[in-house]
Amino acid sequence: MKPTLALLLLALSGAALAQAPTADAVERFNALPESQKQALREKLKAFQALPREERERIAGNWERFKQLPPEERARIRENFEAFRKLSASEQQALRERVREGRRLDPEQRRELRERLRGWLRENPERREQLRENLQRWRAMSDEQRQELRERLRERRRP
Repeated sequence: MKPTLALLLLALSGAALAQAPTADAVERFNALPESQKQALREKLKAFQALPREERERIAGNWERFKQLPPEERARIRENFEAFRKLSASEQQALRERVREGRRLDPEQRRELRERLRGWLRENPERREQLRENLQRWRAMSDEQRQELRERLRERRRP
């Protein structure tokens, strides 16, 4: 994980807000360029301006993340990096899909998860193909992604 992200996550965790930072954290922060320090200060200020419930939710997410096995944390980091590589419009579209999923009632979400899991179980070769495609996508530059999108749009046209 990038030191900046690690410091931000440390700063955002409930435990970090209640305790003095470790000497290592202070050292890493002091080693950052002033522009990164300022960006972290602004993010911390924005975090502190959030409603208490939102800060607690974020801190809880961080605590849950720290409890995950290393391979699961690595997968989440990879997903985060892949998300950051998306264009602003792609990020917005993904956020909207997530919001739509959250609007489903619990039973609809459960049914959707079960259908997806069933499909993946019944199609192990497709599951592996999806995984490989995702890895290739993550390795592409923005230009390569755009070119692929355009080729796919061309294929869909009658």
